[in-house]
Amino acid sequence: MGVNDNSMEQQLERLWEEQGENVGVPQKVRELLNAAFTKVPVSSFPKLPCGKVLEISGDASISDAVHLLAENNIFSAPVKDPHATSNDPWSVQYIGIVDYASIILWVLEQAELAAAAIATGSATAAGMGAGALGALGALVLGLTGPFAIAGVATVAVGAAIAGGAVVERGVKDASSAVDSLGEDFYKLILENEPFKSTKVEEITRSYRWAPFLPVQHDDSMLTVLLLLTKFRLRSIPIVDIDHGIVQNMISQSSVVRGFSQCKGRDWFDCLAGKSIQQLGLPVMAPDQVVSVDASKLVLEAFKLMKEKGIGGLPVVAGPDHHIVGSISVRDVRFLLLKSHLFARRSHLTVLEFMKTISEVEAQVGTTPPVTCEKSDLLGKVIETLASKNLYRIYVVDETTRLLGVITLRDIISCFVSEPPGFFDGYFGGAFKEAFERSEGHFVSG
Repeated sequence: MGVNDNSMEQQLERLWEEQGENVGVPQKVRELLNAAFTKVPVSSFPKLPCGKVLEISGDASISDAVHLLAENNIFSAPVKDPHATSNDPWSVQYIGIVDYASIILWVLEQAELAAAAIATGSATAAGMGAGALGALGALVLGLTGPFAIAGVATVAVGAAIAGGAVVERGVKDASSAVDSLGEDFYKLILENEPFKSTKVEEITRSYRWAPFLPVQHDDSMLTVLLLLTKFRLRSIPIVDIDHGIVQNMISQSSVVRGFSQCKGRDWFDCLAGKSIQQLGLPVMAPDQVVSVDASKLVLEAFKLMKEKGIGGLPVVAGPDHHIVGSISVRDVRFLLLKSHLFARRSHLTVLEFMKTISEVEAQVGTTPPVTCEKSDLLGKVIETLASKNLYRIYVVDETTRLLGVITLRDIISCFVSEPPGFFDGYFGGAFKEAFERSEGHFVSG
């Protein structure tokens, strides 16, 4: 990130001296950095590794969307309105940005509906045909091979659920479990209803989506950084007005990875060399952090993520809230595809859930919580987040008591601040309309 810092060193040193023992980034330091980022054009930010931005049509099926995201190893993509024309404004051409987390939460809900319908013997309860219901029910119960292919009678599957019967997959070792889990998850999405017929645009009505709020390639990086911090956005599309295309996507994670490569530059080191406590992090007080007790039901944890619009939770135990683990929206796939877990979903605790999947956590993404202490330097926290590709890190004391959480948004906010009136009228009515249409309806980091 090419900030010209040749004349900054002395100014920064003076401003930090004036700060004394006060906590937080001095406002004048932020203003100095604001001025520097104003001179950096968006076009200077590195392009995506694949060279182009993947777009998904709103009339694509959920199956197609999952396939495209998985095939290209990306977490989200802009969704284009198939009914819009090239003459329509950006806010009309694009519905929003589809997020893998939103899809996977929707999958869990559909599995719950299917199980409920099977248990009561009513396919209409889930809004599906009996054939589709049997296929989904078979998958969520762990039935594979000829049993699933032949189709399982709804009465038989319902009895299995009601009686708590467990059908094991026969996968014993961790590496095989990882392979089976991945294959079966995509099989569930790609080959069965309702995923094959449900359109991407349909789930925007009930699940949390990020709005499509673009900037142009000749805008400044300050605009991008402020958008990523002011609004609950994970990524910003960069558009070429002349050619009517999305040129690039700049995400919170790519920005923080960029920061991690700026070691040695005065503007970066002036913050990276301070402890997070000196910088006023974490922002939230301990009682404001959304967490889940290890004794709670795992379904409650996933529902809490949906309600709060967040992608992960720290798992705590005891009256002092000692952190014992973490749980992510991506872990829903374990609940869907491990037959013994899904059969016990109504009384399975978070702690039991974490213990059950611990043998494959290193390969599949459910890992021990990544933590830091208030005395850790910001540079170390940035390096941890960047190297592990994380959206958040938990702050603990020496006894592992949860003190707070630091998100990518918090990191970026250390380097910039919104000038008075910066966004007033900046994007016009189209921006306001797009944001208001999706506000409160997307998963945040």
